[in-house]
Amino acid sequence: MRIMIAAESFLPHLSGVTTSVLRTAEQLIQRGHEVAILAPETGPGEQTPQHPVPRAVCLRVPSLPVAGYPGLRVAPGPVAPVRRLIARHHPDIVHAASPFLLGARAVTAARDLGIPCAAVYQTDVSAYARRYRLPWLARAADRRLATIHGQADLTLAPSRASEDYLRDLGVPRVLRWGRGVDTALFRPDRAERSLRARIGAGPAELVVGYVGRLAPEKQVEDLRVLQSLPGVRLVVVGDGPERARLEHTLHRASFLGRLEGEELARTVAELDVFTHPGESETFGQTLQEAMAAGTPVVAVGCGGPADIVEHGRTGLLYPPGRLDRLREHVQRLGDPDLRARFAAAGREAMMPRSWSALTDRLLEHYALARQFHRADGLRRWAAGRVQSSAGSRASTPQAR
Repeated sequence: MRIMIAAESFLPHLSGVTTSVLRTAEQLIQRGHEVAILAPETGPGEQTPQHPVPRAVCLRVPSLPVAGYPGLRVAPGPVAPVRRLIARHHPDIVHAASPFLLGARAVTAARDLGIPCAAVYQTDVSAYARRYRLPWLARAADRRLATIHGQADLTLAPSRASEDYLRDLGVPRVLRWGRGVDTALFRPDRAERSLRARIGAGPAELVVGYVGRLAPEKQVEDLRVLQSLPGVRLVVVGDGPERARLEHTLHRASFLGRLEGEELARTVAELDVFTHPGESETFGQTLQEAMAAGTPVVAVGCGGPADIVEHGRTGLLYPPGRLDRLREHVQRLGDPDLRARFAAAGREAMMPRSWSALTDRLLEHYALARQFHRADGLRRWAAGRVQSSAGSRASTPQAR
């Protein structure tokens, strides 16, 4: 099968969308499918692998930078150039990853070309707008997402909360598709205990960490309630527009910058507790990685994290806004026996969530999207025949 993946954002910018596109493309190619990735072009002087996914074709379209987000570029513009690129590659299906600008163009182009399309919802743009106190922009984002996903043959949502949100917008045909986790990369035996020496933490201190983009919607500043806990050492991994402000707010934390690959996996495995404070997450990939690494997790109990963490068994959840509960949960995890229990249960829960298993399900969703596409085509053809027949009868003089 020939598959065109339209990535709303891509390398060199690292995000949940980028990771999902890379892992999905790798898995599809391993199964013998042909994959082309449509993505925003890189900026001047930016370095990215020439072939980020071996044997995948990577097509770049003109893009613009996003203020305050280094490396992030978006690709607004007319549909016609994207339609030409898609038509040239003759895909059997278009996979729109987190469509909003470039992805929206790809969804429309697929519809124009009569190609089946699966749209994967990944970014809660409306929640981000509300976080920035822009209700008018949130309403506009809702309308745009409803239009984009309404044009697709099938929409895939990563969590119950996002399914409900899309259905409330009136999006038809929404099914669940989560994200995989690399359980070979993220595993407990990566821990080498070198992190403590790097940050100057004592053997009895509880090392509590966050991994992700440093941006307002991630609510990293909520971790300030942990700074006054006796014996707690806070670690922040990641970069973004909020870093300078957070370094001031979380003045006792160690900021390690952006880490990748084995270095990231090792750092996550060496944390005593992993925290996830963002309330607007549609999924929560870093939570899965921490659990796979055998690190106990504390997360806000809404959105994607509520589907990933089973409270009291694989981790601890706290209600949105209840930072006192976040603090209490971290205190509870000062108990090494409780940490060991959550670590084992979390790792076990992640084992069936490999990218291989998730790709098997994705291929089933592709097949369903193609069925929906054919059924819609037949309905449109039948409706056209009925309309044509009615028009012919109306224009024919009645016999007397």
